[in-house]
Amino acid sequence: MRTALGLLAACAAAFGTPAAAATLRVAPGGSIQAAIERAAPGDVIEIERARYEENLRIAKPLTLRGLDRPTLSGGLKGDTIRITAEDVTIEGLIVANSGDSLRDQNAGIYVYPGSHRAVVRNCDLAYNLFGLWIEQANDVRVEGNLVTGKRDYQSSQRGNGIQLYNTLRAQVIGNHVSFVRDAIYVDVTHDAVFRGNRLHHSRYGTHYMNSYRNLWEDNDVWMNRGGLALMEVRDQVVRNNRAWANSDHGIMLRTIQDAVVENNVVAGNQRGFFIYDAEYNTLRGNTIVDNVVGVHLWAGSKNNQVENNDFIANREQVRYVGARDELWGVKEGNHWSNYLGWDRNGDGFGDVRYEANDLVDRLSWRHPMMKLLLASPAVQTLRLVGQQFPLLRAPSIVDPKPRMQPHNPNWSQWLGRHFPRPD
Repeated sequence: MRTALGLLAACAAAFGTPAAAATLRVAPGGSIQAAIERAAPGDVIEIERARYEENLRIAKPLTLRGLDRPTLSGGLKGDTIRITAEDVTIEGLIVANSGDSLRDQNAGIYVYPGSHRAVVRNCDLAYNLFGLWIEQANDVRVEGNLVTGKRDYQSSQRGNGIQLYNTLRAQVIGNHVSFVRDAIYVDVTHDAVFRGNRLHHSRYGTHYMNSYRNLWEDNDVWMNRGGLALMEVRDQVVRNNRAWANSDHGIMLRTIQDAVVENNVVAGNQRGFFIYDAEYNTLRGNTIVDNVVGVHLWAGSKNNQVENNDFIANREQVRYVGARDELWGVKEGNHWSNYLGWDRNGDGFGDVRYEANDLVDRLSWRHPMMKLLLASPAVQTLRLVGQQFPLLRAPSIVDPKPRMQPHNPNWSQWLGRHFPRPD
């Protein structure tokens, strides 16, 4: 028996069977970096509440766990934490005061290429140039963090809140990001999930390019210049998001194909949707309410299925630039709050087709003061005359079966949520 046990021990040593993870404790006045150097791969380092002035370098699999939210300050230089190993977890820390070099991409937490399966959870990242920079690291999870940037810097001199480049299967869930350049910046990132994030007071809530097969779900995006900006992408699912009170667009779909955009609320923006060079996408069940322009559509955006959406109380429902009519609502129809037709057979669909860019719309573009009279009988008569005389019409969005009632019964709660403008 003793010989067999000895053989087992020798085999374990030879094949590197890991020992049980140890827990190390850093007390106030101690050095976190020294604990990192002492720790074995897989150990847990618990950090007691205090303020620590260090720039950490983590080159082995470890867990850094804050107890009662200790603060780690990078002293306004370099990266506050730099991760260069796989399987590193950081949780429960206040990570602050990175450097401000855009050239060096200084970050609160910089996840270097190859640092797969990093987890950053329940941290506050404050006054860093970039909150999180994640590059060529797969299966990363960023969850429940509060990220605020260098608020006193001009927007162009700030970094982004969460930046992902050349990653696979990232999970970015439940983060609150504000006062950065772009709240979430995504480039060449595939098969990722972005869910339950709150993004506001930045240039773009999301600036997103060259990425495929991602899910955008249940995010709130408000008080930015632009809300969700999805560009040069394919195979996206964009659903159940709320984009309101952005000074330009709520959701931008630019050079995008094969996406499903459904059940989003887009309210109180300058342009609800900005759709440019978009083909073979499905837009359904969205609520577009109280924007200056509901949808701005141009640059060959065609062959899209646009069904069962609500266009309500937008000053201009659709601004369309195209050479020919584009059909929306062929199967299920859309609801248009300014539709003037009727439903004689009571089937819930109007008997007269809806045209978005009619004579009245075009006159109001040329003469903005005319919008003051849009509800007057004279202007409504002019709209009907335009329908009767096709020579006066221009290419338009045409809905052959407009819905008489909105799809979303709660649309009115989104009225009046506008970006604040000076008087």
